[in-house]
Amino acid sequence: MKIAFTTTDRVHINAHFGWARLIDVYEISNEGYDFLETLNFEGELKEDGNEDKITPKLEALSDCTIVYVTAIGGSAAARLIKKGVTPVKARSEEEEISEVLNKLVQTLKGNPPPWLRKALQQKPSNFTDEVGDEATV
Repeated sequence: MKIAFTTTDRVHINAHFGWARLIDVYEISNEGYDFLETLNFEGELKEDGNEDKITPKLEALSDCTIVYVTAIGGSAAARLIKKGVTPVKARSEEEEISEVLNKLVQTLKGNPPPWLRKALQQKPSNFTDEVGDEATV
C-alpha cells in the first residue's frame, strides 16, 4: 500500500496538508518500505478559503491508503476520506517519516489496530490483484 507524508525537509512530518509543497510517497508492506516519489506543489498554498487549490493534491494522493499530516482542515479531510484516503495527524512536527514507516511495517506484521484495518479495507483491489488471485486458484 502507498503511504504519504506532508513534509518541508523530507525527514519530518512537519507540514499542514493544505500548505504542503512536498509530499513524500512510500510503498509499504509487512516486509519493509520503499521510497516512490516526492510530489511537488507550486503556487499560493496559504489558507485563503480557496478549496480548489487542494484538488491537485487529492488527485495525486488518490491511490494512497494513508496520508500523515501535522494538520488538515475539515473539508480537506472529508474529501480525502471520500476518496478512500485516511488522513492521520502526526504526534508532533519532530516525528520522523522513517520512524512512522518502521512502526507501520511492524504493525502490519502483527495485528493492525482497527483504524488501520479499516483504512486497508477502504482501498478497492486493482485489476492486477484480481488477476493474481485467479492465477493462484
